[in-house]
Amino acid sequence: MPAAPVRMSALGNVRGDPRRAARAVAWRKILEATPHRDHDEPLRPLRGPDRDRDGAHAARGPGKVSVAEPADDRSAGHALNELGFAVTRAGVERLRGTAAIPPELRVPGTSVLRTSVLAAWADTLTGLLAVDVMGPRVPVTLQLDVDLHAAPAGVERVVATARPLKVGRSVFAATVDFADEHERVLGRASGLFVVSPDPGARMPAGVNPVDQLAEPGGPLRVPLADRVGCVRRSAGEAALPRRDDGLNAAGTVNGGLLALVVEEAVLGALPGTTLASLAMRYLRPVRVGPAVATAVVHGSLAEVTVHDEGRDDVVAVAATARVFS
Repeated sequence: MPAAPVRMSALGNVRGDPRRAARAVAWRKILEATPHRDHDEPLRPLRGPDRDRDGAHAARGPGKVSVAEPADDRSAGHALNELGFAVTRAGVERLRGTAAIPPELRVPGTSVLRTSVLAAWADTLTGLLAVDVMGPRVPVTLQLDVDLHAAPAGVERVVATARPLKVGRSVFAATVDFADEHERVLGRASGLFVVSPDPGARMPAGVNPVDQLAEPGGPLRVPLADRVGCVRRSAGEAALPRRDDGLNAAGTVNGGLLALVVEEAVLGALPGTTLASLAMRYLRPVRVGPAVATAVVHGSLAEVTVHDEGRDDVVAVAATARVFS
């Protein structure tokens, strides 16, 4: 869910702006509340790069999701806070997100909005709906899918509307409809969540992240891949470093940003294309990094595996993507 390169955030220090500072804190609450992690593996104590900036360990035990408040600089500089996405409630059990689309969010060399950006926004909205239903228990993302009707070329603004699909005792599913500034339907996304198996994991009390995300963040001043340090190593292979401004509070790489490294691997294998669909299956977290995505192409379909390279190449994500022909 909504839940980061060594380059400093383009936002800089936002402590002098109460609204931007509040938004940064809200983003951090979301990220710490809905991490992508494995359910069968206890979290280990943090060491080395997994330590907080002040040298303290995040509060974790076996299977425990950290709800420790991060330092202001880390909150303010999170990459997802720069995508310009504003969230409001749109009636009962519905959320709406809107964002202007600058060149930095488009596939390089094109006017097409990145599908991975839509995936990150879908993760945010569906995760917030899951929190509404499952709170105070913590929801964990299992699947995230995006399907587009046509390439979102020349789109100036995106409007995303999210609603629940299934509300169960331990499973929650939601869908997101995307449209442009002319109300032209772009496509749909869906997210699947389960309640964290740790009964002690709880959402932070007294926080309403939807209200605090009413103001858009940003601006993003460099292309998204450059901003987060995502690089194409070769045709069909891309890598995303584990950096402070792309993590959830459990200290693992944010799931929305993992969609970007998958997209970059596919675009490297099939140059001149853009993604028509993207399906993410979160198997394990990327704890060490870099997250390395490798795409195997079958016509217009790519099968992508994301490994945590610094953690004995364990498989973190299994994904499939289809490109527009």
